[in-house]
Amino acid sequence: MGGVDVGIGEFFALASALTWATAVVLFKFAGESLSATSLNLFKNLLGASLLIPTSMLAEGLTLPDLSAWEWTIVLTSGFIGIAVADTWYFLALKIVGAGNTAIVASLYSPFVVILSVVFLGESLNFVQICAFLLVLLGIFMVTYQKNRKQVDAKTFAQGLFFAVGAVLLNAIGIVMVKRIIEGDGFFWLITLRLIGGIVGTLLVLALSQKLIKVYSEIKQPRRWKLIFTASVLATYISMMFWLAGYKYTDASTASVLNETANVFIVIFAWLFLKEELPRRKLLGIALAFVGVVLFISY
Repeated sequence: MGGVDVGIGEFFALASALTWATAVVLFKFAGESLSATSLNLFKNLLGASLLIPTSMLAEGLTLPDLSAWEWTIVLTSGFIGIAVADTWYFLALKIVGAGNTAIVASLYSPFVVILSVVFLGESLNFVQICAFLLVLLGIFMVTYQKNRKQVDAKTFAQGLFFAVGAVLLNAIGIVMVKRIIEGDGFFWLITLRLIGGIVGTLLVLALSQKLIKVYSEIKQPRRWKLIFTASVLATYISMMFWLAGYKYTDASTASVLNETANVFIVIFAWLFLKEELPRRKLLGIALAFVGVVLFISY
């Protein structure tokens, strides 16, 4: 152990969690004025409109020199990680509620860790494994709710399938593109990955005959200043930080640090939305914090 060593990858992973949490609180301030599907499409379109000129300024008009197979991986990563995973996540929210879905979302880092060990050759030492479990326990305590949406066993199983599937696909999407984003052309890569997700989302909406409904919803008057600001944080700044974390550190490490977003959300909700912060959540925050410090110290 050589003390807490926060490298640039770890910094970006934590910054992504912090930025995402800020965006979530701003979305809550804006109220439930947009459905999850419409909000997701809007923020992704806005993110792409900002990432394209950013890529041009940072890297010019020359796209990364990738093979056809590598481009397929980038676009597929966006499709399954943004279009399919997000759609399944929203289905899970609708079927089993936010509380149950939040617990299942904690499977994200275990999935990334397992996939990284199998496909990327990464590994964790004993202390990191213990710290990783400590973070998960803390996140569980933060997100756990006693009064959950009550559904029958068959419906619950269906919702659980979509929730687990969404988290697994998101993990697969980031692990499969990890080695590619470590190379040159970072901004164009994340831009085109997002575009792949947007095209996939539009196809899913068109096939389910919901595209016109979503378009009509986005056209309505909303608290657009708050929604716009939150969307910039969520799909522009946070996404760059999130993928930069995976570029500059191990996927396992980045995924564990990403889990702190739930902790930041609870803290910000207490500070700015005046939500309650019971002892259980305080203990969960403390455990997650200790776990993160231990994880990046070894």
